[in-house]
Amino acid sequence: MSTRTETTAENVATTSEFDRDTAVTLREPGVYDADLSAGWTIIHAVNGGYLLALLGRALGDHLPHPDPFTISAHYLTPSVPGPAVIRTETVRTGRTLSTGQASLVQYEEDGTEVERIRVLASYGDLDALPDDVRTTATPPALAPPDQCFGASDGPTPQIPGSSAITERLDIRLDPACVGWAIGAPSGKGEMRAWFGLADGREPDPLSLLLTVDALPPTSFELGLKGWTPTVELTTHVRCRPAPGPLRVSITTRNLAGGFLEEDAEVWDSADRLVAQSRQLARAPRG
Repeated sequence: MSTRTETTAENVATTSEFDRDTAVTLREPGVYDADLSAGWTIIHAVNGGYLLALLGRALGDHLPHPDPFTISAHYLTPSVPGPAVIRTETVRTGRTLSTGQASLVQYEEDGTEVERIRVLASYGDLDALPDDVRTTATPPALAPPDQCFGASDGPTPQIPGSSAITERLDIRLDPACVGWAIGAPSGKGEMRAWFGLADGREPDPLSLLLTVDALPPTSFELGLKGWTPTVELTTHVRCRPAPGPLRVSITTRNLAGGFLEEDAEVWDSADRLVAQSRQLARAPRG
């Protein structure tokens, strides 16, 4: 069992809102208490990337290795603000990687337990990775931040539900990806943006789990409005991000049968690909 619990449950008053709202408290070995903040809700539920970071923090405390390398989540039922319990389990521990699983549950008014999300993850030490990089990937083409559009620019799309999470994020969307906000979607399943946390917290491996699921869904640029709930999300953290703003690119190539996939890439200020993800989501039904 790790001894890092004090970094997640104590001294949160001096940390960022993200750190406070993803704090977990060890109740007993393998069991953590958490409180899902209403500040990370979007439309009808708590954001999936925020939930992934919350479970990622619990697993980082439970497992002997510090950093998420790969984490796959299945979203079973929509999470709501309020108390939650996270149960963690070690699957295997090796020299360079440890694998664990975790589930988050909440309780109905009658005491019925409802599982919200279940994850399987492998953790390692990003600082121990070799420097060798061979890639054909290139950072996304983005207009300068001062030529991109934030939540306060232009009209607010009329989508019923909560938008509280937008107050906690500093997202600057590329002009080519904002047609949906003025009723003129491009028809291309693409979102590209500069990304950071609104309070200036620098990125780290844990916050990357939020980043991959924080932009508006690509379905908006396909002309569909409404909730796009994640069914499954797999994220790979490739290296520790450098300080500074991130660049995020998300694409969808296929919407069929009421489902779509989203492939995300996250690049840091040093032009390194620091995270990748793929998710399956339900298309809006509107």
